[in-house]
Amino acid sequence: MGKKVIIIGAGGVGNVVAKKCAMNPAFFSEVVLASRTLKKCDAIAEEAKKIGLPTQIQTRQVDADDVPALVALFTTEKPFMVINVALPYQDLTIMDACLATGVHYMDTANYEPKDVAKFEYSWQWAYQERFKEAGLMALLGCGFDPGVTGVYTAYANKHYFDEMHYLDIIDCNAGDHGKAFATNFNPEINIREITQKGKYWENGQWVEIDAMSIHKPISYPNIGPKESYLLYHEELESLTKNFPSIKRARFWMTFGQAYLTHLEVLQNVGMTSIQPIKFNGLDIVPLEFLKAVLPEPGTLGENYSGQTSIGCQIKGVKDGKDATYYVYNNCHHADCYKEVQAQGVSYTTGVPAMIGAALICEGTWLKPGVYNVEEFNPDPFMELLNVHGLPWNEEVNGELPHEY
Repeated sequence: MGKKVIIIGAGGVGNVVAKKCAMNPAFFSEVVLASRTLKKCDAIAEEAKKIGLPTQIQTRQVDADDVPALVALFTTEKPFMVINVALPYQDLTIMDACLATGVHYMDTANYEPKDVAKFEYSWQWAYQERFKEAGLMALLGCGFDPGVTGVYTAYANKHYFDEMHYLDIIDCNAGDHGKAFATNFNPEINIREITQKGKYWENGQWVEIDAMSIHKPISYPNIGPKESYLLYHEELESLTKNFPSIKRARFWMTFGQAYLTHLEVLQNVGMTSIQPIKFNGLDIVPLEFLKAVLPEPGTLGENYSGQTSIGCQIKGVKDGKDATYYVYNNCHHADCYKEVQAQGVSYTTGVPAMIGAALICEGTWLKPGVYNVEEFNPDPFMELLNVHGLPWNEEVNGELPHEY
């Protein structure tokens, strides 16, 4: 029996989540899409109707910064759970509203304070006892990275290793959207993420590096070698906590030279700053202004060509012998647009969010408390990835690059 869900956020990812939920009435009996901007929700609902999805998407207006407004919405709608694909700044207000109304919670990105470019799980992990005592579940970081990368790692640990020692998460977007400069997800979050210092886990501690200072070519399946940059990414925090045998964990992401050149110029002229400045008597945050003039990620899909490739390369020990494992998904932007009118980066985040919500709704991944995806049995999630548009491939005991 499907459950009623509320999706908060009507950007590129919200579009995918809403439509994938509306495609699967066995998991979701009612789908409500809510955002600060109602017309964005209405446009997605209209598209879903036009392409003939079995469940009608209902739309509501809500300010996700406003806990009383969220409480009023959840009290009226009485959903089984909330899928939060709004901004990371809003994670805690939505969690508070879920606690106040007895609703399960899920998101795709960890909390980030608006005035500091810093993201970590501590703020959300601190909700553990409150959710447990309320008999509610909060599932954190259920997109692709974080999300599927955690499931991949748990699957590798369960089936291929006695101990995992080295983990490299590698993320390539080899697509072309034809724009001079655009980000594939929220520009504000994207630029904050890559302009802060990099960090990786090695021998029980974090090693900090200057932003984008370590890079190397990595060869991606069906794509070839692409220059890849070492960044800090939030799943490294939870994976090294939940799999303590890991000696080193790193995250790599590709960037084209044109993107990096634009970013360097924007940094040099102060446009990536999150510190407010005075302009015509108003306080303006340069990065928020930049976000307003850049293309919305949800608008990039129509002419997007090429594909993404995201996976985990792991080295460790099985039965006393060295073992390696590489598991990955390649996703074509054009296929995503054909199915749900979205580009591949939104699709690879939105589909796992729908899958995580489905597993909560059917009770497979349902238990009180606050959890990351790798703390659950990965097998049912891996099965649903193959069914719902993100099939995975694996290479067992192949050669992996695991040095700089």
